[in-house]
Amino acid sequence: MPRHEKNKPHIREKNHQAQGAARGLRSAKEKAAKGKALPSSLPAPLETTLQSKPATRSCSIPRWPHRALSAITKSAGVSRTRSSKGDKYKMENEKSSKASPSEVQSQRDPLTEMSGMLVRFLMQMYKMKKPIRKADMLKIVHKKYKNHFSEILRRAAFSIEVVFGVDLKEVEGKKHFYDLVSKMNLPNNGRVSHGRVFPKTGLLMIILGVIFMKGNCATEQKIWEFLNKMRVYAGKRHYIFGEPKKLITQDFVKLKYLEYRQVRDSDPPCYEFLWGPRAYAETSKMKVLQFLAKINQTTPSAFTSCYEEALQDEKEGAQATIPVGADTNAMQ
Repeated sequence: MPRHEKNKPHIREKNHQAQGAARGLRSAKEKAAKGKALPSSLPAPLETTLQSKPATRSCSIPRWPHRALSAITKSAGVSRTRSSKGDKYKMENEKSSKASPSEVQSQRDPLTEMSGMLVRFLMQMYKMKKPIRKADMLKIVHKKYKNHFSEILRRAAFSIEVVFGVDLKEVEGKKHFYDLVSKMNLPNNGRVSHGRVFPKTGLLMIILGVIFMKGNCATEQKIWEFLNKMRVYAGKRHYIFGEPKKLITQDFVKLKYLEYRQVRDSDPPCYEFLWGPRAYAETSKMKVLQFLAKINQTTPSAFTSCYEEALQDEKEGAQATIPVGADTNAMQ
């Protein structure tokens, strides 16, 4: 066989390696240019149906919406860098090879990509505690899609709301200035702790929802079974929520958003969660149900028995605020 024929496979292999190295270098430069960003994978969809204590109460816990979560970081093109036993993080190309048709479609949707980039920018401004201007947001969006800015902003706001539990609101008295406001009065606008960290309000509202749907009392085991499906594990630091066991059993309890107590007569001892007094003061069963319904992209009334209980609580709360002796007919 001629020498040049023998060398062909070797030459092709070397060219392939060189191309791979070039792609890797470009990828590294892109990541370095983008700096620290949100991780590329967030809690997986949940399809667990939790049975509450009373037999007549049964509600399906909503799933994390894939579209909302993928909009967070799909365009960032970054992956989680931490790895540990039992939780191997996959590279983007590995995940894309196993992507469902809906995932592939969302990856190709330029508005989803733009909203993901906008979420990344908004959360960076939140962490840095910097003002959010419309002019700066428009700079994030490619000029080709400027006419779709309202829709891109709507998607970004939805993603931030259902994952982090904060609302994007226009600053009163300041046109085209926005702020991210926690749905509950957690310290540091939802951060709980000081520093450049993500808000924890979304996790708190999810836990309050699980407690409500479990008959207003949920065992610690059931809470962790649910959170594990969101890839949130006790004793393992989470890239959004920090150390979750401390956050849930200490911080939220100390702040009186949750009550954490030993189950009576349990041996060995086990524990359960209830709403704390501050949770009752700052939110309601209906608001939590609305939040969960939004996550599942449905309406609160879809959770029939829970919705009826939430409605009853709303009526009782309204009656409790009416002064004794007040003419209720005059208020109608």
